[in-house]
Amino acid sequence: MATRVGVVVFPGTNCEHDALAGLEVAGARGTLVWHTETQLRTMDAIVIPGGFAHGDYLRPGALARFSPVMEAVGRFAAEGGPVVGICNGFQVLTEAGLLPGAFVKNRGLKFVCAPTTVRVEVTHSVITAGLEPGTRLCIPVNHFSGSYVCDERTLAHLRASNQVILRYLDNPNGSIDDIAGIANDAGNVVGLMPHPERAIDELLGSADGLALLRAFVSSSACVRAG
Repeated sequence: MATRVGVVVFPGTNCEHDALAGLEVAGARGTLVWHTETQLRTMDAIVIPGGFAHGDYLRPGALARFSPVMEAVGRFAAEGGPVVGICNGFQVLTEAGLLPGAFVKNRGLKFVCAPTTVRVEVTHSVITAGLEPGTRLCIPVNHFSGSYVCDERTLAHLRASNQVILRYLDNPNGSIDDIAGIANDAGNVVGLMPHPERAIDELLGSADGLALLRAFVSSSACVRAG
């Protein structure tokens, strides 16, 4: 049976179908999950995709964290379920307290939509498992509030615990320590700003995103079987 991945949709989400397409190419079966859903029992993994949840009013993710589905995502993650937030989804995970840190507007106060190169730093997360540390991936970014920030104590913990899973080689937004993606302590909750679902075919400019999506699907299948 194909790995079942729920793709959460908030009012304003706009990357859900890209996520479904990427997951399908990676071998999973994706299902859209509306933000009012309160149960995720039939899912093996969860993706919170990009977009502008609730119009990004107040700040990105600030309203989405109160949607009923986020309580279900919190329970799912606490039980070891694989959860990945991409771009706006990463912002939602930080607002919900499932990942540390926060986001501010990009350096230069400009919206950035361009290919960027990231380096895989560690492989004990659900989206980098099986990859070689040091692997370079060309994956696009598309955001205005994409600069990751945290206090010195949090950054020290992220470094010491090897929770920084991806770093920019060409930092497009001013993120502290060139951070492009992080994981929680357990490695089952991950946030990344680049869009792997937009890099699944060379015709799109790169197929490097498939490495991350396939790792996520494979990790999710292992959790289900485990």
